[in-house]
Amino acid sequence: MFEKYRIGVDIGGTNVKIALVDKKGEISFPKTVPTRAEMGYEYTVSNIIQTIKELIEEAKIEKSALEGIGFGFPGQIDCDNGIVRILPNIPGWINVPISEIMQKEFNVPVKVDNDVRCAALAELNYGAGAGCKNLICITVGTGIGSGLIINGKLVRGASNAAGEIGHIKLAIHDGPICGCGDTGCFEAFASGPAIVSLAKEYVKGGKSTKYREIAGSTKDITPAIVAQAAKEGDVVAQRIFSIIGEYLGVGLSSVVNLLNPEKIVVGGGVADAGDILLEPLKKALKERSMPIQGAAVEVVPAQLGNTAGIIGASLLIDN
Repeated sequence: MFEKYRIGVDIGGTNVKIALVDKKGEISFPKTVPTRAEMGYEYTVSNIIQTIKELIEEAKIEKSALEGIGFGFPGQIDCDNGIVRILPNIPGWINVPISEIMQKEFNVPVKVDNDVRCAALAELNYGAGAGCKNLICITVGTGIGSGLIINGKLVRGASNAAGEIGHIKLAIHDGPICGCGDTGCFEAFASGPAIVSLAKEYVKGGKSTKYREIAGSTKDITPAIVAQAAKEGDVVAQRIFSIIGEYLGVGLSSVVNLLNPEKIVVGGGVADAGDILLEPLKKALKERSMPIQGAAVEVVPAQLGNTAGIIGASLLIDN
C-alpha cells in the first residue's frame, strides 16, 4: 500500500513555510516563500499555490496519495467555513475564503485554523504532549497565545476564538496597556515587549547591566539579549526573568484551576530562554494553583520548535 501524505502550510508575518508531512509527523521537501503582505493577499496565495505545485512535482507523489492541505494562520479564523477573518499583523487578509480557493485549485480537503492551535496539535501527537488527554500549549513571544486540548479534543469555542489566555486580566485598574487596547492583560505583563519594557526601566533607573552592553544601545534591547545576559550572570537580567516567570505562573494558575490539565507545553521565542524563565514560572504556578490541580500539572518546554506549525496544520485534516 502506498504512503499517504498531507501538506502543512504555516503562515507568518515575514515568511510562509510549506512542507509535505507523513503519517509519522515527519517533514520532507520543506519550502519557504515570502509573505509580502504589502502586495496583498492575492500575491501570497498565488505564491503558495505555485510552491505547492512545485512541491508535489518534486516529491513525485500521486494525486491520490495527497489526503489534504492544512493552513495555520496567526489570527482569527472561521474554521467551519475555511475563512480567514482577520490577521492583526498581516494587513489585507480580511474574510479571505482560503479553503474554497485551495479546494478549487487542488481538489482535496483543505482545513484552516489558528497557528497556536496547530502547534498544540503537533505537540500533542508528536512532541512534548504525546500521551496527554488534557493539555495547554502556550506560545510566549510578542503576545501570549494558547491551544487547548480537553479530553483529547481541540477546543475552538462557539466562534472559533477559544484560547486567548493572553487577555486574561491580571489587574482591574491601572495595568499596562495591551496591544488589544485594554489594560491589565496577562500578555501586557509577561510577553516579549514586557521584558524589553522592564529592561529599559532598569537602565533608565541607572542600573549597570550586561544586556545594555550587549545591545549597544537601549533601543536595541531584545528579549533574546536579556536572556543571554541572564545566562551570563547579569543579576538585573536574572531579576527580570524572575519577575516575568512569576507573572506567567500567576496567569497560568487561573487556567490550571479552570481546566485541570496534565501538562502545559511552553513554546515561542521568549520561551527559548529555558530554565531562567521556566523555574520561576513553575514556582509561582505551584504556589498559586489550587492544590489538586497544581499537583496534577507538569510544565515542559515545547519540543518541535519551528516545525510545529507545519506539522499541526497537516493534522487539521483529522481535526
